[in-house]
Amino acid sequence: MHIAEGFLPPLHAAAWGAASAPFVVHGVRSLTREVKANPESTLLLGASGAFTFVLSALKIPSVTGSCSHPTGTGLGAILFRPPVMAVLGTITLLFQALLLAHGGLTTLGANVFSMAIAGPWAGYAVYRLLRRFDLPLMVTVFFGAFFADLVTYCVTSVQLALAFPDPATGFPGALAKFGAIFAVTQIPLAVSEGLLTVLVMRLLMQASKSDLVRLGVAKLTPARPGETEAEVAAR
Repeated sequence: MHIAEGFLPPLHAAAWGAASAPFVVHGVRSLTREVKANPESTLLLGASGAFTFVLSALKIPSVTGSCSHPTGTGLGAILFRPPVMAVLGTITLLFQALLLAHGGLTTLGANVFSMAIAGPWAGYAVYRLLRRFDLPLMVTVFFGAFFADLVTYCVTSVQLALAFPDPATGFPGALAKFGAIFAVTQIPLAVSEGLLTVLVMRLLMQASKSDLVRLGVAKLTPARPGETEAEVAAR
């Protein structure tokens, strides 16, 4: 993820930019509606964006021309849905490209597609699927954040394999190589991000449960006999 400036061929860079644009435009509309309808969401929106910015700025060298790191997009996708996360992720990636030389402007579309679009949608889909089975909230949050992170790197592997197919085995061979190298660092990072997201969600449950209820993440549930507030929040 965070494919470096100029690393992709111009045609590929333009194609990923064009693929990302509709999602970002839709996300801007969704974000505008959310802020107008619920101005009190501003603080949580800012916290979600900051969470993504900080985590995704912690880079570990991986494949030449790229790097591995947490993404932080699972939290925002769960709280505000993936379209909003497309905007927050794009802003994050733009600032990182301009201020930290992390990623690039020519590869912005590709990085947005993997981290701000594919990852959040995958994480949110897993989160919603597990919620249907009435699993504890924190379990669903963990797997949502885990897959939001991991799928980002799966998509990046596809992007790099399309741009640089293996001379002998073509796209499948390149995909296997990129995916295998990323997996060494990314699977442990995805687990760590899942645990950290659970911790943040627990803090939000204690500090701002009414907002989470309004967003449809938490439910107002009565305490069972002998159950603590933390245990109620975990449900």
